[in-house]
Amino acid sequence: MLGLINAFLRPILVILTLPVNILTLGLFTLIINGALVMLAAAIVPGFVIGGFWQAVLFAIVLSLVNIGISFMGGENKK
Repeated sequence: MLGLINAFLRPILVILTLPVNILTLGLFTLIINGALVMLAAAIVPGFVIGGFWQAVLFAIVLSLVNIGISFMGGENKK
């Protein structure tokens, strides 16, 4: 569900909040990711997030895991 939300809603939200993202040097994207995690928690039964800042922390950890996976399984560099 989080993948679908990120695929459809995240690009729209990033474009709509582009001026704020520029002012905060991209850190506002973490707030957007936290809000999307909270939306996923509201839709999926059994997936519970305690609060907004826990959702932002979850989004940060998820981003770091994605970076690690892409680094480990990335293209062969020549």
